[in-house]
Amino acid sequence: MTLRPALLAIAIVGALGLAACKPDATPAATATATSGGVAASPATETADQFVARVNKELRGISAESNSAQWLSNTYINSDSELIAAKANERWLTQLNTWIEQSRRFDGQKLSPETARAIKLIKLMTAMPAPKDPAELAELTRIATRMEGMYGAGSYCTGEGAARKCRDIGQLSDVLATSRDYDAQLDAFNGWHTISQPMRKDYVRFAELVNKGAKEMGFADAGEMWRSGYDMTPAELASETDRLWDQVKPLYEQLHCYARGKLEAKYGPDKGQVAGGMLPAHLMGNLWQQEWGNLWDMMQPYPGAGSLDVNSALRALAQADLTTERNKPSEPGVSPAQREVNAQRAAALDTAKKMTERAQDFYVSLGMQKLPQSYWEKSQFIKPLDRDVVCHASAWDMNMAGDVRTKMCITPSEEELTTIYHELGHLYYDLAYNKQPPIFQNAAHDGFHEAIGDTIVLAMTPGYMHSVGLVGEQQQSKEAVINAQMRMALSKVAFLPFGLMIDRWRWGVFDGSIKPDNYNKAWWDLKAKYQGVAPVSPRGETFFDPGAKYHVPGNTPYTRYFLARILQFQFYKSLCDASGYKGPLYECSFYGSKEAGAKFSAMLSKGASQPWQQTLKELTGGEKMDASAVLEYFAPLQDWLKQQNAGQQCGWNSDAAPTAVVAAPTPPAPPTTK
Repeated sequence: MTLRPALLAIAIVGALGLAACKPDATPAATATATSGGVAASPATETADQFVARVNKELRGISAESNSAQWLSNTYINSDSELIAAKANERWLTQLNTWIEQSRRFDGQKLSPETARAIKLIKLMTAMPAPKDPAELAELTRIATRMEGMYGAGSYCTGEGAARKCRDIGQLSDVLATSRDYDAQLDAFNGWHTISQPMRKDYVRFAELVNKGAKEMGFADAGEMWRSGYDMTPAELASETDRLWDQVKPLYEQLHCYARGKLEAKYGPDKGQVAGGMLPAHLMGNLWQQEWGNLWDMMQPYPGAGSLDVNSALRALAQADLTTERNKPSEPGVSPAQREVNAQRAAALDTAKKMTERAQDFYVSLGMQKLPQSYWEKSQFIKPLDRDVVCHASAWDMNMAGDVRTKMCITPSEEELTTIYHELGHLYYDLAYNKQPPIFQNAAHDGFHEAIGDTIVLAMTPGYMHSVGLVGEQQQSKEAVINAQMRMALSKVAFLPFGLMIDRWRWGVFDGSIKPDNYNKAWWDLKAKYQGVAPVSPRGETFFDPGAKYHVPGNTPYTRYFLARILQFQFYKSLCDASGYKGPLYECSFYGSKEAGAKFSAMLSKGASQPWQQTLKELTGGEKMDASAVLEYFAPLQDWLKQQNAGQQCGWNSDAAPTAVVAAPTPPAPPTTK
């Protein structure tokens, strides 16, 4: 799963800061910096003049601010952490000043545009800071420190010469590719040690952002997050419940099928946890958020409509490596170093070719190629000489065309689709760069995450064959079910996870989840929504929420759930615009200038109007709705019901081992590289 960096809140999704993806997404909880202080607010300044001044100041500070965050993500050390923390401190101080200055316009009759701009200023960060300078500085230090812990985290075993450390990528590979029960459990438990030291920091972090939110007039930080959707916080919570109720029956069928496959692989004693839940360490993903890595077990019809994208990408990588190895050697370079150089150059070549493939889809819709600076400044592969945050994210550095992605790309289908997703953020950024800075954001944060994923839905087997990623496709019922299952393991499996993270944080912020119950509440929610559980109790010695990037990175997560719904609405509308007739799941609008024009028109509006109006202009309706999700997956849902006939589907979340609060003996403290 991806997110965007926090950068300037206005460059992020949903007027809440921190995007990405991931995103869209991210740094130190979403703050940015400014050099110098804030201009004094003239007593005679009108609301329109105030907004114009903020827009000017905001544009002026964006490059410096975002550069500090970029540095802290791509060169993790104490120096870059200090620079980022001070940048966050200056940014939040300035934002607090703007918010205070805006209060004198409360109750005045304002133009709709000015009123909206002032509202968005008040929602411009997901990390509301206290007014007290010492507490504000403390907040930024904690935020930067937690993100640094995550980025540098590794799991180490053994002593002396036998000591071995593995980072998140290596541990993820174990869950993705190994089917050894104990090896997967070790990798899962190992990664979750890296977040234990964050617990104390997170308790204080929650106290400080709550104080900041209350000083801004909100009940708590969670209420502030829920206020960025052109509806009341209560309406937003109710809306997400309604959408979940629409898709829950489909998820329950997928869950039931997955449980049967796990039992067949590992036996009934290991293939499920008490209550019919899925073992957390066997889902192919550290957070059980997507199940695509279980394809070898979950594939309904082996060989039907082969979609082995990974083989094509590995072949591309091997060809690039062969090319580099065949180049003349430089004088004085040892054979060993020459091999390292060839491998690095080949990895970069492959990563850029994968990115060019993704760019081609957007260009086929009539959008421009990414600027040359993108190819020069982005991080495509993991450096060998330093720690970086590998979590994929998309960055709008200056609100004027300097866009970048930060990834550690490897040749896999999952990485390829992530690139398509991240470029969606960048094309959104570039489309609304013509708006005033305050409106340079998504209609709401779910929109930002949905853009690239709409393109991913259009990566049909036919599309992938047309660009040489898979062989010629034979249409059959079996091939359709296979293709739908692959998509469901990503899109449907994610839905409850997209809900539960913020349900946990809303509880933390409103006080219903106390610090001495953080871990139990986390796993209780995972059991309730996802039907997954650890195979042994994980007590309060652990801080498992911190093992998911978006918690120490302070990225609001409801956006990702909403994006999973919106992308199908967008997809259906763009298919209609392209003139496509046929089953929704077979539509690709690749090459359709008509679909591209409609998409671009929506992207260009940014946050300048309520999202309901923007949605209506694209889809014809003003409500988020999951009917397109159900239409898309209708063949799979019918098939799953047939496969699950006679099974007792569903689960009993009260039976999870997490009901035990006492902690087991903790593993050795995590080691950072």
